[in-house]
Amino acid sequence: MKKLINKNILLCLIGLFLAFSACNEDELLYPTPQTNLTEANIFDTPERVLGLVNGVYNGLKANYFYGGRYVMYGDFRGEDFVNVTNNIFTGYDTWSHTVNSNSNEVEILWRDAYATINSANFFIEGIRANSGVVSEELENQYIAEAKFVRALSYFALITLYARPFTEDQGASPGLPLRLQSETDTENNDLARSTVAQVYAQILIDLNEAEAGLPETRPSPLLNTTRAHKNTAIALKTRVYLTMGDYANVISEAQKIVSESSPFSAPSGVAHELHGDVMEVFRTNYTSAESIFSMPMTELSSATGQSSLGFIYNISAEYYMNQEGIWGNPEWRSEDARKGMFRVNNGRYFMTKYAKPAPFLDFVPVIRYAEVLLNYAEAAALTGDLPKAFALLEEVRQRSDPDYSFPASAVSSADALVESILTERRIELIGEGFRSNDLLRKMETIPAKGSSSLFAPAITPNQTEYTFPMPNLEILNNKALMN
Repeated sequence: MKKLINKNILLCLIGLFLAFSACNEDELLYPTPQTNLTEANIFDTPERVLGLVNGVYNGLKANYFYGGRYVMYGDFRGEDFVNVTNNIFTGYDTWSHTVNSNSNEVEILWRDAYATINSANFFIEGIRANSGVVSEELENQYIAEAKFVRALSYFALITLYARPFTEDQGASPGLPLRLQSETDTENNDLARSTVAQVYAQILIDLNEAEAGLPETRPSPLLNTTRAHKNTAIALKTRVYLTMGDYANVISEAQKIVSESSPFSAPSGVAHELHGDVMEVFRTNYTSAESIFSMPMTELSSATGQSSLGFIYNISAEYYMNQEGIWGNPEWRSEDARKGMFRVNNGRYFMTKYAKPAPFLDFVPVIRYAEVLLNYAEAAALTGDLPKAFALLEEVRQRSDPDYSFPASAVSSADALVESILTERRIELIGEGFRSNDLLRKMETIPAKGSSSLFAPAITPNQTEYTFPMPNLEILNNKALMN
């Protein structure tokens, strides 16, 4: 009997035919029932191979990963939201810094991320072993897509479960770096690579992805939901910024940001800021600003407590902290982004994800606005204040065209960097960036809340500064502590 492929991978493969068929308008999948897939036949037609590619992407949409929870946790760990309920099922442990190795946040996110990595590894090995089913060019493109997904997954893990790269240039223990597919428990035991080694692999994958990905896709939807060259480049600006490698942030950003305003990508997909920030989140998920997003459809969307729309808006479990970015005088009431909130009993709740159940808002993973701010911060920190200010101003004035930055933001590098960091908190609120922005700069996570709904400040030397290793990994990986 042919050996059946790993159960988790099999379930993902079957689910993908429904999950992504609506998102690939120019590459139609044929949802024939696939209940007896084996390693011998899973790669035997171009349609199945395309289905496998979509399945690799689909892993990112898991509820505890980029489908919702991972994004929430990035903001909950920061100081800009206050918890209402003490509900451990909606992220309270993450918000209050009381997670432990057995917490769902810790274990299920780890599981979903590594399942996605394993799916990418399985695909890369399988398509190479079945070369000729698709053209060589298409095979190389598909491998590049899997490497992009693997890089994004490892970046999510390393920035949450390991010490910041900037603390010691990556010398701290990182993650088990799994680069081959696992269909059984034979290779469970794998020691942790260093943080630097994990980042090195992320960059290898992204550089190889950039080389193998297409310049553009046949439609705006595919340009947003599947990777192309500029997607890999954009993610590299985030990775290098997190590493404190500002020269490489600039060199990568210059590939997709024009020399002068209005800034846009000079090659590949013509990325630029969309004119109306509200439309980016309400009506136009596939604008030129949206570099990479998690598509949601009637057949495949985040559900209930894992949905960003449910947690931030419908259930009203987290409201804006008046002592956080909401109360910053630089974020004026005239700013269009203030329109992404509703008030209830004096509390402001975010409506960036406004659709009701079944929660069909796309989840943004990479936007052009972030790339401009990554570039701005790196430029300011390396002395190019005019370029940094021009990039910052373009992002701010899209939403608040009459705003004037103080003179110090033009003349002082420190003041300019502070304005850029403030702009990141405004522009990227609710998109999962705050935790990593604090950690990459080795800053204390501020306290938030009051009375019983209180989360203390967490300094960089406290164990709570990062997520702990999951207990299931500790129990099943005997080499983990080596």
